[in-house]
Amino acid sequence: MEPSVSSPVAPMLAKAVDAVPDQESVAGGLSFEPKWDGFRAIVYFDGEKVEIGSRGSKMLTRYFPELTDAFARLLPGPCVLDGEIVVPTGASGSERLDWEALSQRIHPADSRVQKLAVETPAMFVAFDLLADGDRNLTGVPFAERRAELERLIGPLPHPLHLTRTTTDVDLARRWLVEFEGAGLDGVVAKPLASAYAPNKRVMLKIKHHRTADVVVIGYRIHSSGRGVGSLLLGLYDDDGQLRSVGGASAFSDARRLELIDELDPLVERDADGEIVKGEGERSRFSSSKDVSFVRLRPERVVEVRYDQMEGMRFRHTAQFDRWRPDREPTSCTFAQLDRPIAYDLSQVIS
Repeated sequence: MEPSVSSPVAPMLAKAVDAVPDQESVAGGLSFEPKWDGFRAIVYFDGEKVEIGSRGSKMLTRYFPELTDAFARLLPGPCVLDGEIVVPTGASGSERLDWEALSQRIHPADSRVQKLAVETPAMFVAFDLLADGDRNLTGVPFAERRAELERLIGPLPHPLHLTRTTTDVDLARRWLVEFEGAGLDGVVAKPLASAYAPNKRVMLKIKHHRTADVVVIGYRIHSSGRGVGSLLLGLYDDDGQLRSVGGASAFSDARRLELIDELDPLVERDADGEIVKGEGERSRFSSSKDVSFVRLRPERVVEVRYDQMEGMRFRHTAQFDRWRPDREPTSCTFAQLDRPIAYDLSQVIS
């Protein structure tokens, strides 16, 4: 069945690997491309109407009027595209992807959506073609889909872009280092001979992995109501203030219960012995979610693994590595964090 709004397709997914693989590791070879840090989007254009579906099939159409207008104006005919919606910010020569500006675009008020479409316009980076006219391309090898995508998207102007690709492993490894400075998320490797496999982890993704020693400042109860769901983490700034930088999660059922006992001596309590709770930031994506947490005295240090920073916070949830009883909490500062070398986004976009 041909992909369409009435018959939506689930995006093909990627499996995380530790390093950029060699060409010989996959039969038929690999194509490498930048990993864009935005909203995954499947774009359906029937020749007149545009719909934009998210990775979870939620419709994003109303949030990006400038893109729906561009698709309708610029696409030469009906097609289904797979790609990423991103928002670039910064002066010419120092542009980078801005996740915070992108996330602000998901807003319930249409007046706000229209305002942000002008102030922080998005662009679309295409990296696969699933249908062209009445041709369903999901069953053909990626090498053929890519050639068709280049023919379709290559000549089109901003805000529609074609992601760059290479079969040069050394260049892909260089991209992994350089492009992070423009706000990108890593590198993706796609088997040239593979068909499009919805919801299957056929692609490979290589992201940055770093460690940091951080202070545990609280925890949230797991959604099941039993045990620790996530640890809240902090770092000291230049003024000696402890700043929240994100959280660490992904504990087993048994470990969640163990952590309750381990952390109990650090729980802050009021004069009546009651647990002191704090209120975390509420996301616009889950405004009804309970964001309260149990406050802990900042006395324990944990080493976590993370991929990148977004401003003063971990961009994604960090992963617990090990306790660091040898570290003083006040020694855990932002100075330890590895910051990427600045790289202009215009040098990434083809």
